[in-house]
Amino acid sequence: MNKEKQLYRAFLTLKSTKEVENFLKDLCTVSELSDFADRLEIAGLLQDETLSYREIVERTGASLTTVTRVARFLKKQDNNGYKTVLKRLRK
Repeated sequence: MNKEKQLYRAFLTLKSTKEVENFLKDLCTVSELSDFADRLEIAGLLQDETLSYREIVERTGASLTTVTRVARFLKKQDNNGYKTVLKRLRK
């Protein structure tokens, strides 16, 4: 099994929000965690389609490049990762 697949499987072994939090704190820097959280927030704002990219930049403090990158993955990529997570978080 390749390293990336093993990482994905590692997340599936976690049983609670606290376990995920602890694993991510061990795995990532504070800055990386903040970046991940920012991207998820941006994806939610983009999905609502009520704010312009510039308004999202102003609200989140993210760069326009980051907002554009998230938008590309949200709207044009086949992964559907953001869409899946956002849909499940809204339940």
